[in-house]
Amino acid sequence: MLVLVQLYPGCFLANAVNQAMPLLPANQPQLIRASQKDKYYQNCLRNNANEAFQTFAGSKRWLQWRKEIELVSDLAYYGLTTFTGYQTLGEEYCSIVQVDPTKRRVPSRARRGALVLLHSFLPYLLDKLLVCLENELQAEHVGSPGGQSPPASRWNPAACLRARIRGAVGMLTEVQKKALLPVLFAVQQGLTILHRIHVALFYINGAFYHLGKRAAGVSYLRVHGGAGDHQAIRVSYRLLGLVSMLQLGLTLALQLNNFRQKQRARQEWKRHRNLPSSVRPVEAPASRTSRCILCLEERRHSTTTPCGHLFCWECITEWCNTKAECPLCREKFQPQRLVYLRNYK
Repeated sequence: MLVLVQLYPGCFLANAVNQAMPLLPANQPQLIRASQKDKYYQNCLRNNANEAFQTFAGSKRWLQWRKEIELVSDLAYYGLTTFTGYQTLGEEYCSIVQVDPTKRRVPSRARRGALVLLHSFLPYLLDKLLVCLENELQAEHVGSPGGQSPPASRWNPAACLRARIRGAVGMLTEVQKKALLPVLFAVQQGLTILHRIHVALFYINGAFYHLGKRAAGVSYLRVHGGAGDHQAIRVSYRLLGLVSMLQLGLTLALQLNNFRQKQRARQEWKRHRNLPSSVRPVEAPASRTSRCILCLEERRHSTTTPCGHLFCWECITEWCNTKAECPLCREKFQPQRLVYLRNYK
């Protein structure tokens, strides 16, 4: 059974400060430990909710609604603790309390409600939006019949969101769809980089461990314990934050170098795309082994993939603009690894 301790009212917190109680800023180990404890109980609540829903509604509906069940579980956990003015189990375990930017009052109900939405609902919405948009753009980009899917249930929010995105994508031109795919990829990578920068800043400053708490302005004070090595702990975590920043910089440098290599490869494809067609006698029919499976014609300017399959140079380079994989065996490869076979018959 979950036992929750009520968060100190604002007047009690002010009296505690006036009476010189040890209410110091929480350090990094306490915040990380509290977050891990909350994550553990969140997973327990998610697993129980998933098991109950799967038992009563069946596996098919559970697969369709599992993300929404996890969202409801998270909202229930933080709604019954943070939003109603109670400590979470992780905060109780580490003896830390939430405070607003003044560091003298507990957050207002509006601030706590914003924190719950930013911490639980916004990541779910962003994930659903980006995944649905990527699927629809890729389906349209490769020519899939996007409008032939069965009608979505109006009770499924994910299906309703997918239908709205499909309608919006259908209004775009092919050029706009091609231009939107790299923008979407940049947004996904940008969110990952933003999270890593935020964690590194937390190691350095020790203020906000979650983006939602930083946006809502909710920080923590520890109720007891004035450990003498508090400054040493902060110094060690600052070093960890600097190392994290260095690692992120190296990762970005490697990704930028990889991007430049891909750009050079694409420029080479464009330069050699319109190679002169080889002259073949009309009366010599093409055998099955000399045909390209992409255009179903006799192979021109034979090009091999790293897995050994042969295609036309124009066909495989055009394919690689959409998917960096072999059309036959689906093996992933970098487009610059294509080999143009000169004088190959």
